[in-house]
Amino acid sequence: QVQLVESGGGLVQPGGSLRLSCLASTDILGIYAMAWYRQAPGKQRELVARVGRDYIVYYPDSVKGRFAISGDSTKNEVYLKMIDLTVDDTAVYYCNANKMGTDYWGQGTQVTVSS
Repeated sequence: QVQLVESGGGLVQPGGSLRLSCLASTDILGIYAMAWYRQAPGKQRELVARVGRDYIVYYPDSVKGRFAISGDSTKNEVYLKMIDLTVDDTAVYYCNANKMGTDYWGQGTQVTVSS
């Protein structure tokens, strides 16, 4: 079992950037598929970035070119760098780890994009 703790959320103006961090309690890269999801009020949780155990990354079209997932195996951390943020990116962002069909979630970190 792995515990995940997100950080780095906050208030940012449109066009700004943020980097979210996800600290894991154990080794993750190459062992778990790691992903970032977000959930806006009244909407379903959606995938915004994923890196598989094979290190292949995936982004949906809605964030492609603006979001980037990366990791540091020495720190057991995964990051989500977000640029050119818009009000539509406002949501709670969750870190996810998946291994053999079992999902683990962090508590989420709020990202608010507003002028």
